[in-house]
Amino acid sequence: MENLTIDTEFITLGQLLKMANVISSGGMAKWFLDEHIVYVNGEEEQRRGKKLRDGDIIKIQDIGTYKVIGLPDGQTDVY
Repeated sequence: MENLTIDTEFITLGQLLKMANVISSGGMAKWFLDEHIVYVNGEEEQRRGKKLRDGDIIKIQDIGTYKVIGLPDGQTDVY
């Protein structure tokens, strides 16, 4: 499982796909989600705008599993 750290309250599923280098541009998110099975916290998800928050687990079949990690309150830098 790969951890993906965010510095905002949430990111969208489309942003996560780009952050994880699963897609090369945000415009590919809709196509990717139409062609691949993606689970968010164990439930199949196809909305690129789905909000992901600290602790969410995203499983992309045949690619990998990712966990969203939020920064502690007040911290704004990712190190």
